[in-house]
Amino acid sequence: MEASGGQMILGLVIGVLALILLVTRTKIHAFVALIIAGALTGLIGGMTPPDVVSAITSGFGGTLSSIGIVIGFGVMLGRILEVSHASERLAFTFIKWLGKRREEWAMAITGYIVSIPIYVDSAFVILTPLVKAVSRKTGKSVVALGVALGTGLVVTHSLVPPTPGPLGVAGIFGIDVGQMILWGLIFSIPLIIVGVLYAKWLGNKIYQIPDESGLDWERPDQPPTFSAFINQEEQKDLPSLFRSIMPIVIPIILIFIKTFVSALGFEGGIFDYLKFFGSPVIAVGLGVIFAIYGLISHVKRSEALERMEEGIQSAGIILLVTGAGGALGNVLRESGSGDYIAEAIAGTSIPLILLPFMISSLVRIIQGSGTVAMITAASISAPILAGTDVNLVLAALAATLGSLVFSYFNDSLFWVLNRMLGIKDTKEQLITWSVPTTLAWLVSLVLILVGNAIV
Repeated sequence: MEASGGQMILGLVIGVLALILLVTRTKIHAFVALIIAGALTGLIGGMTPPDVVSAITSGFGGTLSSIGIVIGFGVMLGRILEVSHASERLAFTFIKWLGKRREEWAMAITGYIVSIPIYVDSAFVILTPLVKAVSRKTGKSVVALGVALGTGLVVTHSLVPPTPGPLGVAGIFGIDVGQMILWGLIFSIPLIIVGVLYAKWLGNKIYQIPDESGLDWERPDQPPTFSAFINQEEQKDLPSLFRSIMPIVIPIILIFIKTFVSALGFEGGIFDYLKFFGSPVIAVGLGVIFAIYGLISHVKRSEALERMEEGIQSAGIILLVTGAGGALGNVLRESGSGDYIAEAIAGTSIPLILLPFMISSLVRIIQGSGTVAMITAASISAPILAGTDVNLVLAALAATLGSLVFSYFNDSLFWVLNRMLGIKDTKEQLITWSVPTTLAWLVSLVLILVGNAIV
């Protein structure tokens, strides 16, 4: 028997409340809490016990199948960049090119560009070594740099095709992809500005930098002066810029090529090989191989393996909590609560331009996936808005912008970003990533209303 809407909502509320209670008030680890919350949500929401187990395991496995191997390769790559001093070379070069005290802006711009063709979780993993290197060499908080990078990444990932979410939304609304790209890039700019300003403030509140080993974090009582870092001399025999940057650039270029080949619909022959080498798993793996032979070829085999295993050890908890977040999100999707609430909103009398925005926002909060949220919002609202005087490009952007709201425990990027930056306290995790995504969402709401008044 199909569960009622009230039962689905009850399961959702109890599951979320249980999750918040477990991670904030008990000694239960977030990994376990996420699984418990998923089980409660499904059972109370009307799913059969076997279906709950299936949703948890498939959600866990599905999430790790897309990001798990990339995280493993990413932490290995990061460790090689650290021990070979390639990250040091990148940091010095970065600082010289961009000038002093603009690192947060540089990170945000990097994310703004890189995440257009690359899945946001993978992009953050690939670029984390650069964040840590710049933090060590400038004394800037890794939290400020990481949040600025994350903001740049998530905004264009959410708004600009050929990322699958906005590309699918453009198709559902039947609008020109070129217009979606243009307006997505324009709307992204004020969101990134707000994100960087928040990142700068947060860096003073949570001052954290990588320790000398690169394996842990430290929080000095008082931030050192900027000049104490920037005036460091390049006294070591650092690898060349080319060898230092190629392990990062190679995956980005390959993934970029694969994305555009797929978007243009090319099939067979060489295009299948381009897609193969451009899949994040293969692309980042090739980056690791290039790093091994380009940066530590002179190191003994045993030492090289030991250094890479040091990186892998740090990935274990990241993989567990990321997979558990995916499990919870999948239970929420399978329970049907997101679709139920979305359809209820569609029947209200809110302004038409806000219909896709509100549906996307609520579905996002319920089940965690921004892509699912925006596609659901587009699928429900597009037939309603067809034939009205609402600008469909703006409506499509509203569906994508709504998905930015309050990234938290059921979002894989929440765990990837916080854990890669060494943020373990629940309150700090929320202000590190849930708050800036919500600020971007609020600015998005203003942009949608202003845009609707103009067009």
